[in-house]
Amino acid sequence: MDSNAINPGQSADSKRILLVEDEAKLARFVELELKYEGYTVDIAYDGRDAIDMFVKNKYSLVLLDLMLPGINGLEVLRRIRKLSDVPVIMLTAKGEVSDKVVGLDSGADDYITKPFAIEEVLARMRVAFKKSAQKEDKNICSVRQLVIDMPKREAKWGDTSIDLTKTEFDLLVYMIQNKNIVLTREQILNHVWGYDYIGETNVVDVYIRYLRTKIDDRFNEKIIYTTRGVGYYVRDGQ
Repeated sequence: MDSNAINPGQSADSKRILLVEDEAKLARFVELELKYEGYTVDIAYDGRDAIDMFVKNKYSLVLLDLMLPGINGLEVLRRIRKLSDVPVIMLTAKGEVSDKVVGLDSGADDYITKPFAIEEVLARMRVAFKKSAQKEDKNICSVRQLVIDMPKREAKWGDTSIDLTKTEFDLLVYMIQNKNIVLTREQILNHVWGYDYIGETNVVDVYIRYLRTKIDDRFNEKIIYTTRGVGYYVRDGQ
């Protein structure tokens, strides 16, 4: 199997799967099939172990049985969702529509009923990985070595963190999302400060200067440019 079919740019063996299944024979079968495809697999045979393992390790996807000893699959799913949006596919013998609805409404990404063909599980996993990658891409914006993680509100130049205020962060994100496009002071003011902003109009110039000090000057690479009489823009490329 071509690992690029799973997730372009990331091979299967870089993905760690948490398999939560109390039937030992079935768990072993699924584990062997996943390992054959190049995945790393951890197995939890009950709900409590599943939660403990999830907290201690980083997983790319969870295959979760619904009926488990200790803590049932729905409760495991709810606790996972409090910690992460990692893809979760439920594998269960409970195939009623109402069961599927409850599982999906509780945060599962997909729902496969037993008995199942392993080829279907693998295909559903590939879909889940693609959706996860697309979601992650929307949460990240970048220009050159500058990367912005919007959900975490973090900015880094390479491996170096950049300390930004809320307004500086919002301004930088807006400019990167519109990179190579000249934004007028009015556009920036309306988007970052809001249409009801009352104050000095040169506040945009002040905050552009703040960003230049924290990025351009600090890392000795100019990314913020001025178009005289119009506004500012972030340039992607020298």
